[in-house]
Amino acid sequence: MDLFSDESDNEMYEIGVFDSEGIVDTENRRLYNRINYRSEFSDSEFTYRFRLNKTSVDELLLKITPSLKVISSRNNGISPLHQLLLTLRFYALGTMLLSVADFIGVSKASASRIVHHVSRAIAGLYPQYVKTLSNTQNAFHEIAGFPRILGAIDCTHVPIQSPDSNIGEEYRNRKGIFSMNVQGVCNADLLFMNVLARWPGSAHDATIFNNSRLKMQCEEGLFGNRWLIGDSAYPCTSYLLTPLLNPTSVAENHYNEAHIKTGNTIERCFGVWKRRFPILSLKIRVAMQTTQAIIIATSVLHNICRLNNIRDVDPEVAMPQESGDITYAEGIGQQNHSVRQQLINNYFSV
Repeated sequence: MDLFSDESDNEMYEIGVFDSEGIVDTENRRLYNRINYRSEFSDSEFTYRFRLNKTSVDELLLKITPSLKVISSRNNGISPLHQLLLTLRFYALGTMLLSVADFIGVSKASASRIVHHVSRAIAGLYPQYVKTLSNTQNAFHEIAGFPRILGAIDCTHVPIQSPDSNIGEEYRNRKGIFSMNVQGVCNADLLFMNVLARWPGSAHDATIFNNSRLKMQCEEGLFGNRWLIGDSAYPCTSYLLTPLLNPTSVAENHYNEAHIKTGNTIERCFGVWKRRFPILSLKIRVAMQTTQAIIIATSVLHNICRLNNIRDVDPEVAMPQESGDITYAEGIGQQNHSVRQQLINNYFSV
């Protein structure tokens, strides 16, 4: 069966014994009449369940279908649309694979393969949707008067299942939870411009940045005279501005206040991202390779939602809070306070 050929969403697929409405018996084979969720739900109901609206799903499907491998449930293929919806539902629920497998009507093994392939396909769109923007300065300046800001940087922990025993402890963070420490940079509109998802939970934020391509680009002057803004987990440099640990003057306090308001955009971005896709907060229970693909894929989807003005889902849901403790970067790497002090003198002095 050609996975990419036109087919009815109501075609019958074998899934084994499944006692539910929509199952028929054909010569002792149990077949499932897959629901056409696109027509079953209103646009708001569809968005609530899959996080993207119907138009965005259609557009995304066109982009990823050529990258999807044939996924079979027994002797029948699963349409690209159902593969995508299963994966989006997995991101939205953050539950066990079996739950979303039942939702579409496939085995757990098939669901695992689908999530892996679809996540990688969506992650492949990263260069198209997650990129450094040139027009970020004005929007950041409007927040608290901070000039020439390229983006706000920070890291956030994404809980994962215990990895292989040989490397497991590397992924245990300071709170004793297995996680990946994910670096993100966003603009003032909460669009991701950089996401790095390959470091274990024990890695320090500054270590991740110091070994990133982003730092190399900053060192090479790729972004001109614009700055990143980050917390005290990072070293203060000529291209990354951090708060003062002990402000003593009115100007220094004004700088810190503006820094907090401006830098808070990345925390807000992480919050919106994780509320939209609860799997990022509850625990990702798949293989490491798929976990990394899921993190990147959801960052792509986050940007798609922001660009298409798709409303935030469940804003009232309380997300697990990360520790506010910061391991300061004093002594980590080369500090350059002169640029920061010049900025304070020029922009924040009364």
